Amino acid sequence: MGFYDLSKEERQKLVLKMQKLIKNYLESDQYEKILNYASDDDFYIRKNTYLILGRLYGDNKVLNEKILNTAKNLLDDKNENVRQTAVYTFSEIGKNDAANATKYLEIALNDDHHVVKNAIMGALKQMGQKNPVPTLEFAKKFIHSDNPEIRRIIIHGIELRGRTHPQDILPLLEEMQYEKSKRVRDMVIHVIGQISYKKGCLETVISSLKKWKNKELVEDALKEIIDVHKRYKFAAKSPEEAEDYIKQENVE
Repeated sequence: MGFYDLSKEERQKLVLKMQKLIKNYLESDQYEKILNYASDDDFYIRKNTYLILGRLYGDNKVLNEKILNTAKNLLDDKNENVRQTAVYTFSEIGKNDAANATKYLEIALNDDHHVVKNAIMGALKQMGQKNPVPTLEFAKKFIHSDNPEIRRIIIHGIELRGRTHPQDILPLLEEMQYEKSKRVRDMVIHVIGQISYKKGCLETVISSLKKWKNKELVEDALKEIIDVHKRYKFAAKSPEEAEDYIKQENVE
């Protein structure tokens, strides 16, 4: 029976039980028992595992070293679900303690499994919202990696911060305007569209794009911006208003 096959009351009881047991396992150095939760086939059991570890890291400083060691061991596991749990544990830690999180996320960047890659994107998104300065510093360090897949992960990972603070990530995106890899270039364009639709964001994005030198990429990005405004009925501007604004600004 999966986590969401349980009633709300049963789920709450299970989480409380997990929290108590995980704390006990940490205190008694029973890493292998935490591994059982971290490898569970149900993503929501794994999710509660990393959320609990993250909360304990913030609330119980005495356990911090044990939690870091546990997460580091999880990151070395052969099971991709366990490594995914480790990455998300570091993202929870990194919301307040980026220094101890990013050095392990750096290791995870080289993981070849798509489950772990997607977790890194999610981790950067979550950290970028709560602890943007060190998260963006981490992004700057790897956005020009020789590995195009790492560049794509980093660009996608900074998207969520850009949705509310496009000015924070536009300089990084500008550095990627001559990207050669199609997958990475497409991600740059995708993110530009995603950071354009909230109130006040289109103006910031357009102001930046007007200064970019790669006019072909800018043209593709403008098409994506209009398309996003057509797809997202909750966008701050209608597609017509967005298009009129772009024309008014004479973006070339």
